[in-house]
Amino acid sequence: MTDSHPTRRSLLRYGAYGAGAAALAGTAASWDRLTGADIPGRDDGSLVVATLGPAYGPEAVRTLTEGFKQVHPEIKLRINAVQAVDWSDFFAKILTQIAAGTAPDLVYVATEGVQLFAQRLGVPLDDWVKRDAEELREYFADVHPSLVESMMYEGSLYQLPVEFNAADMYLNHQVLERAGAGFPAADWTRDDFTALLRDMKRASGSQFTPYFWTNRLWGGVVPWLFANDTNLLAESKAPGGDWLWDSFYPAAAREGRGGGYRWTTPQATDARVEEAYDYLASLVQEGLCTRPEGGNGQNLIGVFSTGRVGVTPAGGFWAGGLHLAGMKGDAFDVQYFPRWRTQRMQFGAAGYALLRTSKRREEAWEFIKYASRRDTLTRLFSTNQTTPARRSMLTAQRYRDTGPQHWPVFYDTLDKFPDTGPIPAPPQVAEVEQVLLKHTGTALASRRSVGPALRRMQGDLEKAMERDV
Repeated sequence: MTDSHPTRRSLLRYGAYGAGAAALAGTAASWDRLTGADIPGRDDGSLVVATLGPAYGPEAVRTLTEGFKQVHPEIKLRINAVQAVDWSDFFAKILTQIAAGTAPDLVYVATEGVQLFAQRLGVPLDDWVKRDAEELREYFADVHPSLVESMMYEGSLYQLPVEFNAADMYLNHQVLERAGAGFPAADWTRDDFTALLRDMKRASGSQFTPYFWTNRLWGGVVPWLFANDTNLLAESKAPGGDWLWDSFYPAAAREGRGGGYRWTTPQATDARVEEAYDYLASLVQEGLCTRPEGGNGQNLIGVFSTGRVGVTPAGGFWAGGLHLAGMKGDAFDVQYFPRWRTQRMQFGAAGYALLRTSKRREEAWEFIKYASRRDTLTRLFSTNQTTPARRSMLTAQRYRDTGPQHWPVFYDTLDKFPDTGPIPAPPQVAEVEQVLLKHTGTALASRRSVGPALRRMQGDLEKAMERDV
């Protein structure tokens, strides 16, 4: 997170979280076979925390280990920054460790893996949270309830969120000036967005793309579904969770909260889903954006910073990424995702999941608490490579060097839009995402392709959701 090449690491953070669950789903189904005793000689008595290597560089590992040792000198800590190409590769390697009987105690897991880990691999944190309620009161007061709710499953809490990123809209000031356009208002609409793209296109050459987005679960088509007041899967709340909400949040903040999200019936053929896809297909047809590419958008910083792209959805992680790519803080800015039927937005978050195989659960809980402390996160996230889950960390001082000017947008996406929620990530997330990516590319080939592609998507989603992970 804090070494010299965080741009790629930042993009990895939210480019491929969901894809990593594919191997996990298959292996989790064989859990009983995988939880044998540790191989003799492999256990040196350390609490083992597994993180994605590209996201946690050497400096971040030192920050965590040295800081934790000062607080808990009696606990031997080892952080395994697993070197992996992306989150999919990371999860596959974690599962290999589990199969070998050398599972870590804790694994860093993003929204896309929360419910899968909770259902098959994780330990609920409820009893520890209740026991240490007074110690945690300051934490919950500093963290938006939407982030906490996204880490719950069927009434229990499985992770303490330490970071998140919402899909806001980044705009290049050079491109805005070239088009003679002002910075959009916070309540701009989908029509305002379309008009801005047309102005950008008229003012630029053939090598310019007004709007660029990647085909993925986070920041792809899903924000447009949310804005059009729909979702890929029917969304509801599990019962329960009152034990947490009543203990830590005032009445206004806990209103409507439950025991975590449920994503159930596929609704790809819903009229509003088709309307969102038709809108995106119309942008492609008009030359206002290209057909979305797969992957995690690693090439996007370059084309955005050089003015070849005008607008793109990204989270707080891009503030640090653009800065480290040489872009000045006043050369770009960020605004909320435009309003359509609603201005509900989407996010992805991450935290540490405790595995059932762990024999050091009390020590693991102490690390979870340490990793969520404000001073710990301040040291870890010093280069703005993500958005801290703690509201108090978002200050003018933090964004003074990197920009953007409208940095409050990052947390206000939650505070001012309390219905903003996590991307749809049921335990079957791996197959759901694969279906989404496959048919989205086909749907946007032309406006005539939308309906048939969504019907095929619906059938494949129904099969995916019927499968037991």
